[in-house]
Amino acid sequence: MGGIRVARSFILQNLKTTLPLPSFVRLAAILLCAFLFSIAAPQAHAQKADRSPRRLVYKESPGYPVTLREAHIGGVVRLEIVISAKGNVDSVSPLGGNPVLVEAASAAVRKWRYVPADAESKTQVEFTFDPKH
Repeated sequence: MGGIRVARSFILQNLKTTLPLPSFVRLAAILLCAFLFSIAAPQAHAQKADRSPRRLVYKESPGYPVTLREAHIGGVVRLEIVISAKGNVDSVSPLGGNPVLVEAASAAVRKWRYVPADAESKTQVEFTFDPKH
């Protein structure tokens, strides 16, 4: 996931500085790269979530990236999250989705809080980004 962020950052910086391209061309290049990274990135195999899900006490919805919404690009993002015994989200692993949407969903999920438990647990969450809504 870190490699995708580095590549995206590199592309964004170079598109702005190398040629005075129209914004729609820059957007098309970004979207093409995001698509290529999404099919090139290895997909993790989904594991079964815990049988007794932890109760969520604080939830923040992900923001929809403006460039993708304006381009009418949506999709489904699946994440596996590890919840600490204290109820904090310890780690977020993408299981599928557009890398730009995965980044938005991951940022929101990291802020979630659960009821404390005896041990850490794993669960999977899914977000649907629909540009029409």
